[in-house]
Amino acid sequence: MSAKRIKGYEDLDDQQVCYWKADGYWLIYFPGCGVGNLRNHTVQEHEDGTITVTPSILTKGHDEGQPTEVHGYLTRGEWKPC
Repeated sequence: MSAKRIKGYEDLDDQQVCYWKADGYWLIYFPGCGVGNLRNHTVQEHEDGTITVTPSILTKGHDEGQPTEVHGYLTRGEWKPC
């Protein structure tokens, strides 16, 4: 699934994995889970504007009061869940 690079939180697409850079840090959004930061990851930005993140991304959040968890890889802007 393609993730979408956006300019900032105000451009978030609630139906798609989105990522952006704010104040020097990369952030990522997962529908039904929320926003996570990538400060503990290595982020490689590619010439086409996509990013690759290592190691895998694990985010925990809430959706309608229920705990949620997202785990997977972002490689050249493509999201692949574990």
